[in-house]
Amino acid sequence: HVQLVESGGGLVQPGGSLRLFCAGSGFTLDLYAIGWFRQAPGKEREGVSCISRSDGSKYYVDSVKGRFTISRDSTKNLVYLQMNDLKPEDTAIYYCAAGFRAICSIGSKDAYNYWGRGTQVTVSS
Repeated sequence: HVQLVESGGGLVQPGGSLRLFCAGSGFTLDLYAIGWFRQAPGKEREGVSCISRSDGSKYYVDSVKGRFTISRDSTKNLVYLQMNDLKPEDTAIYYCAAGFRAICSIGSKDAYNYWGRGTQVTVSS
């Protein structure tokens, strides 16, 4: 049974950091493109970052460049999203997703075949 589980969310003050975890169950994350998406109340789900299956290329939405870093831990079958200098506008439910494409995309939810249930990130003082 293929399953993605996110964890690591929570409440943090502006300027703080969080590390999100995406764990794969029933499949090997290294064999998939992995994307992180987020959805704030009343807004569309948007792509935040992704890491490709084929060459490890990474992509970020402009609003998080220089603050967020995506990485893989093959030994633990995990993908991380390190989030630094968090801002109130980063508040959202964060989802990880896995897709078959060689090159990942943050522009298309349709590029992903499996989704986790999300983890809440709240940035507030």
